Amino acid sequence: MGTKRLREDDGEGKEGKKPSLIRNKERRSEAFAQLKREKKKEKKLRIKARDAREKECIELGEAPPPRKTPRTIENTREPDETIVRPDDDELLADIATDEFAEHFNRDKSPKLLITTCRKCSKRTFKLILELQSVIPNTEYYKRNKRSLKQLVKDATEQDFTAIVVIHENRREPDGMVIVNLPEGPTAHFRLSNLVLRKEIKNHGRPTSHLPELILNNFTTSLGHRIGRMFASLFYQDPNFRGRRVVTFHNQRDYIFFRHHRYVFEPKETKQKGEKKKKTAVIARLQECGPRFTLKLLSLQHGTFDTKHGEYEWVHKPDMDTSRRRFFL
Repeated sequence: MGTKRLREDDGEGKEGKKPSLIRNKERRSEAFAQLKREKKKEKKLRIKARDAREKECIELGEAPPPRKTPRTIENTREPDETIVRPDDDELLADIATDEFAEHFNRDKSPKLLITTCRKCSKRTFKLILELQSVIPNTEYYKRNKRSLKQLVKDATEQDFTAIVVIHENRREPDGMVIVNLPEGPTAHFRLSNLVLRKEIKNHGRPTSHLPELILNNFTTSLGHRIGRMFASLFYQDPNFRGRRVVTFHNQRDYIFFRHHRYVFEPKETKQKGEKKKKTAVIARLQECGPRFTLKLLSLQHGTFDTKHGEYEWVHKPDMDTSRRRFFL
């Protein structure tokens, strides 16, 4: 009697029992692995049947059945009232009068000052050298004992349009502050997952041509403002002959920075049922580095001011209660 009860508790007394209800750890793991293999097999059969139906429809000259849209965190995000469209009248009015209007109207050319914390490690200095090769018209100034407020004042007098400060912790870069001059705003980011150029396998060497800029998935009003801040660091007339492209890709409020070179090459392809080969043009990418990830921590009105500054947006821990809530 006791043995029978024990076997039922272990999950063997009942067929088709859920793995989570099996108390024995080894048998629970085996049941879960078996269930996973069955689900994978069923998925392969469904995909095979779907491909067969699509092929049959194409042979009959009919339109194939539409595929189901996969359910992801991005397409199931919480509704957000701050999402804007490019043709929004209110957005266009803000663009015409914001702090970056002079840059996009080509009244002012970007001139960037880049510096570090007071004691800079070798890795941080290497990151600055690589950023200088990515962002045109960038000058490095040694921080010494100058405060950031004094640095903002000196840079404004020398007609710089922005300041980038790289912070570090335990000899590893972990933060970035971007101050738009002369009226702000000031953005503070957490920097992570840094990979320098020499650490990238088969990396390329960037040329001196002005790069193209891609800003992807900045859909809210806050994200649009951050995207314009990134765009104000670069010239608006890229040199396409250099085939350089800089990308700021926003995904789930994490901004991924990438720097590539691209090349178009002809390639001969041959499809099933065809005797002759067709020549198609393909694009290949070569990463030049550096590679890192940014996370917005705060956006402040005006230039850097910790005491009397007014913040437009500040990240707080209670904002992370939902995985489907995004702010950029």
